[in-house]
Amino acid sequence: MKLLCGISLLLVVTVAYHIYIPLPRTISEPWKLMLLDAAFRCVTQLGDMAHHLGLTHRIHVLNYAINGVEMLVPVSCEGIQVQDTHFDGVQVRVYQPSQKEKNQLRRGVVFFHGGGWSIGAPKLGSYDLLCKKMASDLNAVVVTVDYRMAPEVHFPVQYEECLHATQHFLKPEVLAQYSVDPERVAVCGDSAGGNLAAAVSQQIGVDNDSSVKFKAQVLIYPVLQALDFNTPSYQQNQDVPILYRRLMARFWLEYLGANLDHVHPMLINNHTAKDHVRGSAHRAKLDWTTLLPQSIKKDYKPVVKETGSPEILEKLPALLDVRAAPLLAEEDRLRMAPRAYILTCEHDVLRDDGLMYGRRLEQAGVHVTSDHLQDGFHGCVSFAFWPCYFSVGIRAVQNYIAWLDENL
Repeated sequence: MKLLCGISLLLVVTVAYHIYIPLPRTISEPWKLMLLDAAFRCVTQLGDMAHHLGLTHRIHVLNYAINGVEMLVPVSCEGIQVQDTHFDGVQVRVYQPSQKEKNQLRRGVVFFHGGGWSIGAPKLGSYDLLCKKMASDLNAVVVTVDYRMAPEVHFPVQYEECLHATQHFLKPEVLAQYSVDPERVAVCGDSAGGNLAAAVSQQIGVDNDSSVKFKAQVLIYPVLQALDFNTPSYQQNQDVPILYRRLMARFWLEYLGANLDHVHPMLINNHTAKDHVRGSAHRAKLDWTTLLPQSIKKDYKPVVKETGSPEILEKLPALLDVRAAPLLAEEDRLRMAPRAYILTCEHDVLRDDGLMYGRRLEQAGVHVTSDHLQDGFHGCVSFAFWPCYFSVGIRAVQNYIAWLDENL
């Protein structure tokens, strides 16, 4: 009996040790987040183990687990028609309300899912429910792009597939086919999807061949640059789930098809040291000491190396490509972007990417609505649905859909 009690106590302590992590006191529903993070860390560790043993790629393990959970989410199509098709060879799913008045034109929304350009299931679970909700609440035609992901493909494939699908949808004859008002089309994305949404909206804005332009863009905790992994939010939230700083660096390298040995040099900003000529022209575009308010900067200090690892930018020129890092765009390119709604979360390493981009858009003359959630964390929108139902996620979804309802 004593042995059984001892083993039980040991198991409880072991489980508690794995689950418990210190979290900021203002973060939403911390114990629920701890449980979610513990499960995610387990899957990540299993993926790393399988990868090192040569069994499969670590990303495949993550996707298998995520898709398995997403398939358990209740499916409801009430009032919404769903069609799987291809736009210019790219897989998409089109959502539209079943009921339509004669000659009625609807809004249109192009949506790009997040997941570090490598994980996620846009046709399953939370993303499927999110697109159905947008279609229903906005009486809109919603197109979600099922772009191919790493490790099978790398940049610029994800960007190009999103762009090509978007250009196809924005053709006047295609919009007419779906009864979409060409004056009321928006682009939306979360996390890596926010990156793709920002990049695509920039290109559509400057594309003279596109007669239809976006009226609005919605960027939900977007990732917009990989030159500074020591912004105040990266420093403050480097160990806050579910997107840890090291994990974000790994996602970037997976996206670019690069060696993960670059993670550590990038985390200490060795790739953007002062002796690197290639990155010097972009420093002002992400100079958070001037772009962020004092309430965000707090007492954090910039991390700028005198000398570093110039070979990283030489091997990965995409780090300076605006199609991968929209924050690096010149002002004349930003000026052509549509009005923006940018949602950021206090407890997110990507918080400052969104805040800096909003500031740069404003400097270029673009109207920006900034929605900052003090109790928010990265990924909360995806956890607004079953089985998580995070209150901050539900609020985030309500906020951005309400903004689209008013501005689209």
